[in-house]
Amino acid sequence: MSEIYKKQVGGDHYKSMVIQPSEFINKNDLPFAEGNAIKYLCRHKQKNQKEDLLKAKHYIDMAIERDYPEPKTRLEQMSQLKYDSITD
Repeated sequence: MSEIYKKQVGGDHYKSMVIQPSEFINKNDLPFAEGNAIKYLCRHKQKNQKEDLLKAKHYIDMAIERDYPEPKTRLEQMSQLKYDSITD
């Protein structure tokens, strides 16, 4: 492990982990939302318990919305077409 990953600023909740979340996230080139979800999942028992799990869930929801958006309903599609024709 690189020396930089042995250092932690502000607490020691990652010190007992075999692989620190930041090292895993960086070495796997994970996007922001996924990286934060992993960070909060890893530390929840040592730091903010349920709050950290809710934060992880929030970041997972962000990734879902970003990568797997719900298809627009027919009404939403028609409204967008109407708006686009007015603004053109």
